[in-house]
Amino acid sequence: MPALTIKNIPDDLYSRLKEAAQTHHRSMNSEILYCVERTLVPHKVDISEHISVARKLRAKTAEHPLTDDELNTAKNEGRP
Repeated sequence: MPALTIKNIPDDLYSRLKEAAQTHHRSMNSEILYCVERTLVPHKVDISEHISVARKLRAKTAEHPLTDDELNTAKNEGRP
């Protein structure tokens, strides 16, 4: 498998990569590969999965409908 050396990484970018790797419980190498893959490999959207998630969210909120007045009141709370 090919290897790659990355040089002159800006300190800020290095810190962000290190933090992301720790957050995702990955090594720095694995985090970099993940980021490159996400950027370069096409990601197919599973429409049926999105529809399923939307239906579940609608089912959760179906018993608690909001009116326009309630939404407007919530948006304006705390405004002068």
